[in-house]
Formats: sequence, structure tokens, C-alpha cells
Amino acid sequence: MILIEFLKAVLFGIVEGVTEWLPVSSTGHMILLDEFVKLKVTAEFYEMFQVVIQLGAILAVILLFFHKLNPFAPSKTPQQKKNTWQLWFKVVVAVIPSAVIGLLLDDWMDAHLYNYIVVAITLVVYGVAFIFMEKLNKDRQMQVQDVYDIDYRTALFIGFFQCLSLIPGTSRSGSTILGAIILGVARPAGAEFSFFLAIPTMLGASVLKVAKYGLEIMDGAAAMPTGTEIGVLVIGCVVSFVVSLLVIKALMEYVRKRSFAVFGIYRIVLGAAVLGYFLLK
Repeated sequence: MILIEFLKAVLFGIVEGVTEWLPVSSTGHMILLDEFVKLKVTAEFYEMFQVVIQLGAILAVILLFFHKLNPFAPSKTPQQKKNTWQLWFKVVVAVIPSAVIGLLLDDWMDAHLYNYIVVAITLVVYGVAFIFMEKLNKDRQMQVQDVYDIDYRTALFIGFFQCLSLIPGTSRSGSTILGAIILGVARPAGAEFSFFLAIPTMLGASVLKVAKYGLEIMDGAAAMPTGTEIGVLVIGCVVSFVVSLLVIKALMEYVRKRSFAVFGIYRIVLGAAVLGYFLLK
């Protein structure tokens, strides 16, 4: 039985690692996966698990872009180090809107938005938005071609777009990349900034969920995690890390040559299938 739970954790890790970076909504896919593959864990642990599993994906970004994100790299010139610090400051500015709204509405969103109807609707709505924006910007010359050239104002507005991802089914990467495109940022630069923005965003969300889970344990509202539950979390994080390494590399190569329209079509088809499945269930 423990082996089966660990195999389920592998599946959750794969889904997280693939969907976290593609503009298709990792949270939405995790909610849908939970409908068909049930982990034998407590409800309180699973609520924490579906957020903290993202830590593996974060580590993949840090590893792949370590040199670009490291302001102390000895091989960088003083100007390059300055640019790296400024990039981090822009990321901090961008994370503020979703951090504030997330802290204020976390419990309310957990109670009212984490369901298949919301996921299906947002999958379809943002799928249409991706197709529309790609057609609208097909021949547009983007003003920002490099992630370092994103200014503070643009970074802040990308942060506002990230707030949309607090609704499950939206996609954090999808909302920020789409927002970047609308603001005149080329897809590769927008994708990179979205990846970097994920580091403090997902770390903050994970810390919040772990703290909330810890308080529930202290108050007696949740049980201490079992050895199996801890194993499930570790395996999920490790698998999401490995899969994320592959997906991020592939996505960066993809966005340099192709549009996101195919992801829009995927979202619409999946959203319609989800809605049809649960209505006929």
C-alpha cells in the first residue's frame, strides 16, 4: 500500500513538473488529478502538499538560471552584477500585488474557488485569450527583447497580471507571460521573467501553507504527518524537480520559434471535457 502511494506521488510530481511552466495551469491539473487519483492522506496535509510540491519546480529554475540570477558571479562585470541586482529588485516589485491579495484572500479562495467549475471556466476563458492575443500580436514588433530590459513599471504590471493566477485554472506562467506580451515584452523574455517571478511567489505560498498546516497541528485541527505522507511529499518534490528541468529547457526553445496558440486550443478542449465529464457524472 505504501508503494502505491509513492507511485501516486510520482504521478503528481510529473503533472506538477509539466504543468507548472506550461501556460495550462498546474493547480487546475492537480485539482483534476485529485478527482481520479486519490492520495491516502489527510485533507489538511493534501491542502499543504498541492502547494509545497512546487518547491521542486522552483529548484529547477534556480539550477538552470543560477548564473543569470547570481549577482555575485566572479565572471560577471560590475555592470552585469548591477543588472542582476536590478532584475531581482524588479522581481520583488512584481511579486507584491499577488502577495498582498494572496495573504488577504487565501482562506476564502480555498473554500470557494477550488472546484471543477471554476477550473473549467478559466481553462476555456484564458485559452481563448491566448489564441486572440497571439493573432493580435502576430506581426507586432515587441519593444522589450531581453529580460534585463524590463523596467520597473512593466514588472509591476506583470505582477498585477499574476494576481489572475490566484484563481485555479488560470495558470501563473500563463497569466504572467500573456501579460508580458500585452505590455510589449517578447515571449522569451516574458517567459524568463515569469520563471524568475515564480521563485519568491511559490516560496512565499509554500511557507504560508506550511505555517498554516503547522498551526492546525498545534491547535489539534490536523494530525502530525505520517511517515508515508512525508515520503509522498519528498517524492513529489523530487520528481517535479527532475521533470521541470526538462520542461523548462523545452519551453524556452519552443517560445523562440512558435506561438502559444496551441496551448490555447489545449485549454479550451480540456476545459470543455472537464465541464462535460462532471456534468454527466
